Amino acid sequence: MSSNLKTEKNQIISANTVQAETGELKRSLQARHMNMIAIGGAIGTGLFVASGASISTAGPGGALLAYGVIGIMVYFLMTSLGEMATYLPVSGAFGTYANRFVDPALGFAVGWNYWLNWASCLAVELVAGAIIMKFWFPDIPSIVWSGIFLLMLFVLNLLSTRAYGESEFWFAGIKVITVVVFLFVGVVVLFGFGSVPSPGFTNWNIGEAPFVGGFGAILSIFMIAGFSFQGTELVGIAAGESENPEKNVPKAINTVFWRILLFYIGALLIIGFLLPYTDENLLKNDIENIAVSPFTLVFSHAGLGAAASIMNAVILSSVLSAGSSSLYASSRMLFALSREGKAPQVFSKVNSRGVPANALYATTVFGLFAFLTSLVGDGTAYTWLLNITGVIGFIAWLGIAISHYRFRRAFIKQGHDLKELKYKAKWFPFGPIFAFVLCFVVIIGQNYNAFLGGTIDWYGVAVSYIGIPVFIAAYVGYKYSKKTKLIPLDKVDLSRHTG
Repeated sequence: MSSNLKTEKNQIISANTVQAETGELKRSLQARHMNMIAIGGAIGTGLFVASGASISTAGPGGALLAYGVIGIMVYFLMTSLGEMATYLPVSGAFGTYANRFVDPALGFAVGWNYWLNWASCLAVELVAGAIIMKFWFPDIPSIVWSGIFLLMLFVLNLLSTRAYGESEFWFAGIKVITVVVFLFVGVVVLFGFGSVPSPGFTNWNIGEAPFVGGFGAILSIFMIAGFSFQGTELVGIAAGESENPEKNVPKAINTVFWRILLFYIGALLIIGFLLPYTDENLLKNDIENIAVSPFTLVFSHAGLGAAASIMNAVILSSVLSAGSSSLYASSRMLFALSREGKAPQVFSKVNSRGVPANALYATTVFGLFAFLTSLVGDGTAYTWLLNITGVIGFIAWLGIAISHYRFRRAFIKQGHDLKELKYKAKWFPFGPIFAFVLCFVVIIGQNYNAFLGGTIDWYGVAVSYIGIPVFIAAYVGYKYSKKTKLIPLDKVDLSRHTG
């Protein structure tokens, strides 16, 4: 027995050495990790904090409609990503798919912009984490907590992919449990068993309810809902390190839509029934005042006195989850860009634990730099950086839709049978086309108010849409310098090699 164990240990060490030398990532994420990465990306402060503002803006009916439509769009995007990620599971995911199936220039622009998005999001989470800790420790400087969180998240990602998967499993588990308990408590209160009488359907009939503000209000919630759901595409990034991507990726993808439907729609229903859209507390939703989070208010109606502390702890877990995912996603995208020759080769080096360490170091340093800009002067540079990244998530989704449309057409054009695909996205080509159109509408309409009122708010336009010219500059710059062209369908690389 000891001889067999020694032989097995030597084989593992040998395999790790080969992976370090060849720059290969380890496939160490199990099905449970993939499932929680998929659902964990969709649950965060967008649900726990911003959901109240959504109902205040568009009413309970308008918020439900907006989140429902965006939820359907996310479902189609995830099935599109699932088809490609099951066929070609790589850490570059949609950056690599755009490079192979559409145009190398698009792959370059999507990849680098996605890296910028998540690297900058790390800074956001460091700021948010420090704000949350002030709830319990108001006298400790924010930079102390931000430093502690950055070190913790960095170590988790440096240890191994498995460590990231385990941390995300537990972070996401906390969020899932919270939502399930919230739904249960909300139903109990709705049926009159809380500390306040049940309002019944009253809040759906007051004022302009259930639909408030017309189409313009619903459009604005489209954007909020879209930002809330961003992160679900992480399952595509993680596919490159899944133990069994042909089985685990489809399983994770298929759970996303139904859990989003249950958690978001269910939570919005509970909030819409129990809290009137005219409640001014719904407009105060931010992590600095967790006492008026719709989740906290509903728990308080049920007589739970410690609701604020509990929700503060839950939201802290969401922030840490998002921060850890920021490091993971951005380092893997930088690794993939390096492997494709679109970033310095030094970032393709993998250590003995299967972690692209240099890519992780660079991402951490950039995230720290972005965080420090929030402490200098009035934080203008930081604000602009955040707005650059705000639209990039939607651009990445556009890249997924375009890549899948081209992939499926090339697959048929080159004489392949759809039966060869282990996972097939339903309703093609409607799915990617619908997702593309809705993403485009959200990107263009994200600050339509800046164009209303007689005079154009040029500063508002610049701040809101700066991410678009950044993406276009990356795309046009690479296309011009490398003279790339749209890849003909019969020339699209459908080989399953990941190198």
